[in-house]
Amino acid sequence: MKKTYILVAFLLFGISAIANAQQKMPTAQELTVKNVDEMAERLKLSSTQKSIIYNYTFEMYKQQLDLVKKQQAGTSKEEDISKFYRFQNQTNDNIKTILKGEQLPEFEKLQEEWLNGDKNKKKKKKGKKDQEEVVTGIEGLKSGIKP
Repeated sequence: MKKTYILVAFLLFGISAIANAQQKMPTAQELTVKNVDEMAERLKLSSTQKSIIYNYTFEMYKQQLDLVKKQQAGTSKEEDISKFYRFQNQTNDNIKTILKGEQLPEFEKLQEEWLNGDKNKKKKKKGKKDQEEVVTGIEGLKSGIKP
């Protein structure tokens, strides 16, 4: 009987831990640190560049999380989404003005990788055994072909 109570307690604890882990949304600071650290490593940013890019990126993620909260609450509007995308493009343009020399092409590669996600993602055609490569990100936009 005692073992049963302990087992049930562990089961409830495990379920609540899983539920909390799924509901936890990263903060703007966590997202910013992760992305700026990756940029700093790949682009070999100076401390000044890193600081400025951190500020731009932090503001972008604050707006993004506000938009996500509005979407979850069902109060977001189409203009909120387009406003965010304009701000995101402006942020990327501001970051590009800070980068020098070889950093700019590397930043564009990094952006494309972020847009593409996993480069090896493939999608099966319905009813056929062969696979078709899905074109996403900037290359997908350039080609005008929908996946």
